[in-house]
Amino acid sequence: MDALLARVMEAHGGLERWKNLSILTARITAGGPFWEFKGQPGFAGDDLVEVSLQKERIVHRRPETGRTVVYDREADRVTVTGPDGEVLADLPEPRSTFDGHTRDTQWNVGQVAYFRSYALWHYLVEPYVFTWPGVEAHEVEPWTENGEKWRVLSVTYPPSIHTHNATQLYYYDDSGLLRRMDYQPDVTGGSETAHYIRAHEVVDGIPVPVKRHIHRRNEDRTADLSWAPITIDISDVTIG
Repeated sequence: MDALLARVMEAHGGLERWKNLSILTARITAGGPFWEFKGQPGFAGDDLVEVSLQKERIVHRRPETGRTVVYDREADRVTVTGPDGEVLADLPEPRSTFDGHTRDTQWNVGQVAYFRSYALWHYLVEPYVFTWPGVEAHEVEPWTENGEKWRVLSVTYPPSIHTHNATQLYYYDDSGLLRRMDYQPDVTGGSETAHYIRAHEVVDGIPVPVKRHIHRRNEDRTADLSWAPITIDISDVTIG
């Protein structure tokens, strides 16, 4: 295992502990103008999520409306149902529906549900997912920002794991906590993104990034911090 990844896993409770965990639950509050821009403002707001920690699967439930989203990578399907079980969207092989999309392309209900699902699953299973079969992780050149020097982990995912794009960068401080992520989502035409962690909460000894601001990334790898297209606040976390 790469030395930086080993340090990060140690700071997050250790690999052996993660191997024996099964479910993470949390309240997710999504904000920012992105959802309306994509034609789906109803996907901002609060959801209760149940995240599988040993496979790529997540369930979202919207308390106010009874809407339920289920994404299962093994089945390669996302479904959205209403409070009475009526099917609002049923999208097999959801990734293929984004072919030809650009930053400006609007999404249907199934597509936005897929995006929120795979993204949130990753955010809540990292860094453990870096140790999964087929995932390659190695340290690259450090990055200095606002006088802080962060160690950087480059992670490449196999096609069997759905995420924003194949290779992403993760920036860690001296304590092994995540401070920033860089990626360019395939589903938005590869728009360059800098994703910042603004706060952590320790849950049963595991630090969980609970305040996230997603910004556009400039060509020189700096971030445009003047606005945040997406914000994510995470609360009521349980891990077991």
